[in-house]
Amino acid sequence: MNSLDLARWQFAITTVYHFIFVPITIGSGFLVAGMQTAWYRTNKPKYLRATKFFGKLFLINFAIGVVTGIVQEFQFGMNWSSYSRFVGDIFGAPLAMEGLLAFFLESTFLGIWIFGWDRLPKKMHLASIWLASLGTLFSAYFILAANAFMQHPVGYILNTKTNRAELTDIFAVLTQKTAVAAFLHTVPSAFMTAGALFAGVAGWMMIKGRDEEVARPALKTGIATLIISFLIVGVTGDWTARIMTEQQPMKMAAAEALYDTRAGAPFSLFTIGTLDGSKSVFQIGLPSVLSFMSTGDVNGTVEGINDLQAKYEQKYGPGNYKPTIWMAYWGFRLMIGFGAISVLIGLIALWYLRKGGLPKTKWMTNLMIAMPILPIIAISFGWIFTESARQPWVVFGLMKTADGVSAQVGAGSVLFTMITFTLLYGVLAIIEFGLFFRAIKVGTDMSEGTAQSDKTLTMSY
Repeated sequence: MNSLDLARWQFAITTVYHFIFVPITIGSGFLVAGMQTAWYRTNKPKYLRATKFFGKLFLINFAIGVVTGIVQEFQFGMNWSSYSRFVGDIFGAPLAMEGLLAFFLESTFLGIWIFGWDRLPKKMHLASIWLASLGTLFSAYFILAANAFMQHPVGYILNTKTNRAELTDIFAVLTQKTAVAAFLHTVPSAFMTAGALFAGVAGWMMIKGRDEEVARPALKTGIATLIISFLIVGVTGDWTARIMTEQQPMKMAAAEALYDTRAGAPFSLFTIGTLDGSKSVFQIGLPSVLSFMSTGDVNGTVEGINDLQAKYEQKYGPGNYKPTIWMAYWGFRLMIGFGAISVLIGLIALWYLRKGGLPKTKWMTNLMIAMPILPIIAISFGWIFTESARQPWVVFGLMKTADGVSAQVGAGSVLFTMITFTLLYGVLAIIEFGLFFRAIKVGTDMSEGTAQSDKTLTMSY
């Protein structure tokens, strides 16, 4: 492998690792805030126990997530210096806003929440967790806006003297529909993940006979959050698909393995293509569904891979403008599939709840354990699809990935750092899972010994 391939692998690995923590942080903050609000309004001890228990899981995830995010910033200067030099004037603006505004808001009020339990009025302390949660939304939006520029560059001019893209309209970068659609699609997926986590933990607690007074409402809340968020993801995903078809038609064509332009194009349930990625050999599809997804019209025309390749050659010059078809195709389906399976598990749990409880069987225990993992896998495949299907562009239509890699950094250096970061992230993952399991094992016990343990854990942040 050359330095380009290794740099891409490194960024992909670190991004997937980091994004395991991000959706949990976004969704969990609001769910914990909701639990504390219930305690504030009712003064019932079960809501206080729920707030502190799930709040502990939230803090563990937040702390590890911050560490994993730092590595990504490091890589822009190390492996992607040509990219950073070319679009740094634009890309750096929303990232700076994320650090100076969103993360500052998030971390400041989270600190106030951690240390303010016995020092602040209840209303002020409650406000701090809501403000910290709001900070996670701002943080997500600024980062998604930066990524949206890579998908659909706006608000810039090309300086031919310096060979750099320069920012002319930050408002256009922040408010373009690509960024808005990505935000409205990503946030409910984060709530899906947090809902599945809370439901899975609460379901496991019920099966094991742990504090059902806390576990039952937490399970219902988690399942409701999971199902409602899944429905919202479907609606926003439909809008995102139409924007994607408009701005990056090759990405949509690759997602469906649609090789030739068609009116009334079907949504592929299963497709087998040739090894060279030039045509479909066998396909099972739902008639006209892809056209409706892409254009809003069942008879709408959707451009195919081969036609787009010829079109891009005329526009951008000779070259291969096809992404890796199988990765885009299966990434899109695995994203939908794993998300749907998590909802199915939630519905099964909900069915047993209406009968009075959950069966204490091994298979039901395994389902509860699997539930939080599935949305994370779904989101990971979603980002794999989003980024891989944009190739060969790092900034669509403006800069190819091959042109963005650092020319001065050799393959050996990238390989060394990739192995180092992978091992580091693996260790962090083990630490997080260990802290999670320890916290879940302790449960909602608020005895003096546990309280002291909680203080020690809290001080580590």
